Formats: sequence, structure tokens, C-alpha cells
Amino acid sequence: MHLQPHLTRPGQTGRGRIGRHETGSHQISRRGLLKAAGTAAGAVGVAAALPAAPAAAVGYAHPGLLHTGADLARMAAKVKAGAAPYTAGYARLTANRHAQSGWTANPQATVYRGSGSPQNYTILYNDLHAAYQNGLRFHVSGERAYADTTVAILNAWSAKLTSLAGSADRFLAAGLYGYQAANAAELVRDHAGFELERFRKMLTTVFSPLSESFLVGHNGAVITNYWPNWDLTAMACVLATGIFCDDGARVEQAVEYFKSGSGLGAVRKAIPVVHDDGLAEWLEAGRDQGHALLGVGLMGTFCEMAWNQGIDLYGYDDSRFLKGAQYVAKWSLGGDVAYTANTRAKGAVGGWSGSETASGAAGVDPAMTRPIWAMIANHYTKRRGLSAPYLTRIAAKAGPEGGGGDYGPNSGGYDQLGFGTLAFTRDRSTTSAGGSSTGSSPSVASPSLSPSPSASGAAGSGAAASGGSAAPSASAAPTGTEAGAAKSGGGLASTGATDLVAWTAATGLTALAGGLLLLRRRGRTRDGAEGRAAGGAE
Repeated sequence: MHLQPHLTRPGQTGRGRIGRHETGSHQISRRGLLKAAGTAAGAVGVAAALPAAPAAAVGYAHPGLLHTGADLARMAAKVKAGAAPYTAGYARLTANRHAQSGWTANPQATVYRGSGSPQNYTILYNDLHAAYQNGLRFHVSGERAYADTTVAILNAWSAKLTSLAGSADRFLAAGLYGYQAANAAELVRDHAGFELERFRKMLTTVFSPLSESFLVGHNGAVITNYWPNWDLTAMACVLATGIFCDDGARVEQAVEYFKSGSGLGAVRKAIPVVHDDGLAEWLEAGRDQGHALLGVGLMGTFCEMAWNQGIDLYGYDDSRFLKGAQYVAKWSLGGDVAYTANTRAKGAVGGWSGSETASGAAGVDPAMTRPIWAMIANHYTKRRGLSAPYLTRIAAKAGPEGGGGDYGPNSGGYDQLGFGTLAFTRDRSTTSAGGSSTGSSPSVASPSLSPSPSASGAAGSGAAASGGSAAPSASAAPTGTEAGAAKSGGGLASTGATDLVAWTAATGLTALAGGLLLLRRRGRTRDGAEGRAAGGAE
């Protein structure tokens, strides 16, 4: 069974479709494959661990990743009317150096991240943010020069890029830049001159295969070696690729992994403990603030893209993501939060092994922010009419949100596409939380693209400094003989970027201890049999 796209009014469901409020688990044929653990091949640019499946004969709503046609029309109308806070959000966009129509792409045949020469991944993410920002500016202003710039950037890269290489960080590059590339392209997919088929080929042969293989084999590591963010980047890439390419199999893989994947990015593992006060612990809060914010942003991005195709993951498992996001918001504002000590097993399958314990939530800098909150807060409070006081407070504090280039020069400042104040501020839905939402309409066309991009048929990563024993990477590197074993295993231990983001928290505290990831249940937990059957730690 494939997850079918949602091409009717929000809230409607059809036979064989997961509608916006159908959030229960579904048995899916590829589940056994998704839960299998194996060693991912080190080859770059080709599908390694997951056999290529033919695209399902389905059509998804376009534009329909982070922004629908209705969203883009709303932004343009609000800015034209001089409405706040849209005008402040648009001012952040137009002031960004990436959002200028004179931007010239610098495509590379191979992009390296983590190792290899040259370390040129900064070129890719700067170009992708320029493409996205110009595309967004086009939809708001109607000036075609910005769309032409987006098309030129994306065409240049699809004509030249053939592979991603480096250490384990190549998986981060595939995930982060894959979902960002798809979102930039979605803004101009029907614009004159855009090489749509060539771009699809780049997504499906360069970016998505690495992300798919990571979700299956985790680079040959034990399943808890990599923090949730690693899975979340891969999930975002696979979902975005599936929607952009009208590929139901990829959408199915990503959505099912969110619900019951074997790694720590699955929602019940990333958010393992739910408390009676409505907050739920974010696992990576035991690492550091910067990576916890990254994870919230990535999960929000994933949920928003799914929502725009009629799949409600925001509300999945009694709105588990809402509870986790509220927890991170309260903590980031300086509030006290509970944290259940846990120990993660680390190492390579059949190779070196170790463990790492997080004993409490890391310290925070209340001034630290990422452009992630407007999207999440507006969904829960405006679309759904739910109470989310910590999200409301932190979104107001973070606004107006900027984007890539506004949050530091290193990779962590480019992990989210941003501009949420402009893009996601919305009026409160006229329906209740249990009814059909009017907050998003995937089938409404953007009025400014020609031909019309209406709903069509089928054809931290930024590293943090740490004051504890955890390295500023997705997995602390082993020492001594472990390092030698890891080195021979394809760079398993090289799991974090080497650039330090100045505004990242430096107070994560961890300690080494033996054993697997064990979580004491405190208050009320929702880890069901499905999560246990996935083989990952709870």
C-alpha cells in the first residue's frame, strides 16, 4: 500500500488515502525492509542499501512542500496590504544577500563534507539558500527576475553535480541539502526554462539514495550510534524527494520511518518520555541546545511537508511533537525541565563499541535561536486552535525570523530555510481542533507563476561546542583502539562537522557508561509495542 497524495480540500479523505486527521498507524509492506539493520555501502551518488523502486503512479499537490499555492498567495497579499508581521518578515528576506537577483551559481561535480578535498559544501548550501530566497521573493513580489535567478542556480547544479563525498558527514549533506534543494525547486517547478526532469534525476540519484541507505544501514553503526538529527535530515530528504518527484514509495518510506523507524529519529525515540503536564522530553536536550533546536526544526519541516499532502504527523500519537516542541521551547526560554537519564550504545556493527550517557538537560543560552518557531507555533495555535504557551512565547521572541545567512556564517546557520514570520504566520482557523482545518489548501494555485503551478497529477549538522564529554558532533569519536577500528570502517567516528557555530550552546554534559539506551519511564510514556518491535532502544 502506498500513501496516496491528498488532492482534495483539507480535511477530506478518499479511499486508500491517509487524510489530514487520520493519524493512526498503517501496516505498510516495506516495513520489514525499513527496520532491517545493515551496513550501508560507502559508494556515493548511487543507491547502496535500498533497491530502487519504481515511482508510484500517483500525483501530489504542487506546490506542496513547505509552501502551498495558498500559502504563497497569502504572503503576497499580506505584504501588498502592508500587514504586520508579514512586512517585517519580508524585510528580513529582501535584506538578505542571498535574496538578490544578481546571485551567480558556482556548481561543483562532487561536493565534499567532513573529509576529502576540497571541503566545498559551503558553496552548495549558499547557492541553495539563494535559490530558495529568490524563489520566495518572486512569489511575494511578482518580479520574474527572482524566479529566473532561482532557475539559473538550480539548472547549473543539476547539470554538473554527480556525487556527494566525505566522512559520515556526507549523509548530513545529502539530507539537509536534498530537502532544501527540493523546496527551492518546488517554487519554480513550472517556470519557463526550469529543467524539471534533470533536477528530478539529481534528487533521485545523488541526494535521496544516500538518505535512504542511511535509514536502512546507519553507515554500518549500531542503531543508537547517531543522535536523532541524523535520521531527521535523511527523512526530510526522502520525503521531499518523494513529493517533488511524485514517488509514493519514497513518501511511504519516510512517513513510516517517522512513526516506527528503528533509529533515534522516529518520533517515539526522539521524544521518548511524555509527562502528565503536557510536555515530552526531547532526547537531544541531553546533548546541547543547538542540536536540540535543529531537531525541532527538522521535525517541524517534516511534519509541514507531510501536512501539505494531507498526512497529519503534527497530530500523530496524541500530538507527541507538540509536547516535545513545547518542552524545548520552555527549556530554551530558561525554564526548568525534567530529563530522564539515558545511555546510548555506540560503535560499528561487528567493530568497536562504547556507550555514552546523558544524565540531564544541558545548559541553555536564552539568546540562542534558530528560525524554526513560527511554523510550529502557527500550526498548533492557528491552524488547530490548541494552547501552546511556550511555543507562542518563543516564536514572538524569535520574530521576525530570517533565513540562511542571518544566523552565523557556518553550516549551522543554514540548516533551516527560515523566514517563518513571512511564510507561516496565518489567521486562526475558523474550525475547532477536531474539525477540518482551513489553514492550508494544497490544491490552490499560486497566481503569479506561468504556467500555473496548480495541483498537478503525476508526471547539526552545524557543530556545537560542548563542555562535557560528548564531542561537538553527532557521535563522540572513540579513542585508542576504537578509533583505529572506526577508521577502517569508513569514517564511522567522523560524525560531526568541524566548524563551530559561535551561537551554539557550550554546556552539554554527558558521561560514559556501559549498556544500551535505557529510559526510565517518568510520568506517562507512550512507547507502544510498535516502537519496541522496531528493534531500537526506547
